[in-house]
Amino acid sequence: MNDETLQLWVEQVSLKYFGRPFLHRATFNSRLKATGGRYFTKSHHIEISPHQLASFGTEETEKIIKHELCHYHLHIMKRGYQHRDKDFKTLLQQVGGARFCKSLPERAMRRPAPYKYKLICQACGMEYPRRRRVDPSRYACGKCRGKLLIKMLDL
Repeated sequence: MNDETLQLWVEQVSLKYFGRPFLHRATFNSRLKATGGRYFTKSHHIEISPHQLASFGTEETEKIIKHELCHYHLHIMKRGYQHRDKDFKTLLQQVGGARFCKSLPERAMRRPAPYKYKLICQACGMEYPRRRRVDPSRYACGKCRGKLLIKMLDL
């Protein structure tokens, strides 16, 4: 799918679900990996992640398009277009858009490194797992303000 077919698709979704035309540009942006799409308030353009289309198909991508069109139409009408606004949440539910996009498979496989260190309070025994080594003399226990010792964990 290319930008021209995406443009037509967004225009059709806008007319079908919102009853209003989409008068700006919709394009694919292959750099979008953590998000499904973006709406630009200054230019009113929309960008969609092609990775979402490739991974999850047209149904999920259409939900992302509806989400971005909610931002677009509410902003044009000078109503609450941000995620936290009631207008946005209500319209998104009415049109059946996605509140969040699914995580891409390659992003879901990336897991943070396991904890390698543990800070242990000498007074109360409270434990603080850490991924990186820190200087325990610079910190105190958050529970009792006691001194901390560092212990390396066996992996």
